[in-house]
Amino acid sequence: LMLNLFIGISLGSNVVIANAIGRNDQNMVKRAVHTSILMALVGFVVIALGEIFAEPMLAALNVPAETMPLASLYLRVFLLSMPSILLYNFEAAIFRSVGITRMPLQALAVSTVLNIGLDLIFVPILHWGVAGVAIATAIAYTVSAATLFIRLLKTDSVVRVTPRDLAIDPVALKRIVKIGLPAGIQSAVFAVANIIIQSAINSLGTEVMAASSAAMSLEYVCYNLLNSFSQACTTFVGQNHGARQIDRCTKTLKVCLVEGGIVALTTIIVIVGLGREILSLFNSDPNIISIGYIRVCSIFPAYAFSMFYENMSGYLRGFGISLMPALITMICVCGIRFYWVFCVFPHFRTFANIMMVYPISLGTTAFFMVVAVLLCHPARTHRATQAKATAC
Repeated sequence: LMLNLFIGISLGSNVVIANAIGRNDQNMVKRAVHTSILMALVGFVVIALGEIFAEPMLAALNVPAETMPLASLYLRVFLLSMPSILLYNFEAAIFRSVGITRMPLQALAVSTVLNIGLDLIFVPILHWGVAGVAIATAIAYTVSAATLFIRLLKTDSVVRVTPRDLAIDPVALKRIVKIGLPAGIQSAVFAVANIIIQSAINSLGTEVMAASSAAMSLEYVCYNLLNSFSQACTTFVGQNHGARQIDRCTKTLKVCLVEGGIVALTTIIVIVGLGREILSLFNSDPNIISIGYIRVCSIFPAYAFSMFYENMSGYLRGFGISLMPALITMICVCGIRFYWVFCVFPHFRTFANIMMVYPISLGTTAFFMVVAVLLCHPARTHRATQAKATAC
């Protein structure tokens, strides 16, 4: 929950820095970059809160009593990596704001390989169990964050970090929070909605939990692929808005929708077509595979809706409009999911029933996001303002 909140806020850094780069305002770039780095220190607050509320949070998720000790241990150890996770996300946002996307990917790839390698040492060899998995994750994230920080110290671009300049700039902080906080709250409420859904899933038994967990692993891959277009849209629109190249902003949205649509369609066809075979890699139980495939068939086609609303949301945020997409998402996605779990699910307690909420909520969100872009089109508003100024 807290992680999603501050990762959402890091989006504000992306927009503010990208916009300043477009305006060629190097002073604001410098202030925003150094402010963003220090904002990651909030991760230590997350550690403290997580350590205090770890078991109550797991209990709220209806985690079975037999798995509670291991789940609690994993969560407490994993929380130690929170400052590194937040630092990595703010660093990645800084690099993306200037169009450098390969470097965060390389750092993440190295940490992923390291994570897998440490898992193979800590679990089967040292027999550390779930604690070993959590420790491996914490070390891997720390390495990725440290790698990007070193790159920021050495880069020749405008986002270079100088240790003596590390300070919280009030103006930069205000702009980052103004754009990032709505996105962060949206992500946090989104996480709450998913926690409630997970709680409902957990109430159906360990077999359903295992099946749902396996299918979710595939969803993370698909979502990250589609979300990359939204992040690119935000960065390009932010830079071009700062440079007053509004037509390029509209073109960016069109390109992201077309390319994101192609990726979404390809992913949906592959995952739905090979869903059972892929799920069998996680669990060989035919019943678990069948249950997991229900989730695959329910959620993956709905990612077409997700692609639309994520890109349009990213487009609006690139213009600095963050509250509207956040409200639409919270009302349509989270509101519908809350209603479904508390009002519909108690009468039809099946896994398939829970899964129906995903296409309904995502489709509704996509519809209203399209309406928002059409009614409050930033590019159209900008052209109208220019025309009025010319007439005067």
